[in-house]
Amino acid sequence: MQAVTEERLALFVEMEKKYEEKDTEYFVSLLHHPDYVVRTRVACILVDFGGEDKVQYIADVLKNDDNELVRHEAAFALGQMSYSSAIPPLNDATLNDPSMFVRHEAAIALGVVGSQEAKAALETALNDPDKPVVESAVVALSNIEFMEKLSKNEQFAKLTGG
Repeated sequence: MQAVTEERLALFVEMEKKYEEKDTEYFVSLLHHPDYVVRTRVACILVDFGGEDKVQYIADVLKNDDNELVRHEAAFALGQMSYSSAIPPLNDATLNDPSMFVRHEAAIALGVVGSQEAKAALETALNDPDKPVVESAVVALSNIEFMEKLSKNEQFAKLTGG
């Protein structure tokens, strides 16, 4: 465990340098790193870099990573990005991910994105066998309705959606 921690910390120092350089290719290459902690951090870093071109990479993590925590963070990251291109992978995760943890976060992320395009998946998620997913779908649908009818305050809607 000590060796893993030391290797991880050394990599984080390198990552900090690459972060300052905004080296997207470097971070995209780390999305397949064997350490789930690294992959989790990379998803958040790519969000911080911004740009819709990052959606495809994070969506791939959401669909294919073998660690549910990493997939959960990918769902969260896609919600924070708020691009409509994130809706299809979030819809898929809300309805099909084997982890309740991930389905819940994907549903919340759909509410943060706040698009009509997400409503059908969220309405289907109201029948999920796990209560946290159902509750997340309720929150997300409520946020979408709020954004449509009552407010154009995007920052407030993001805060209340997730």
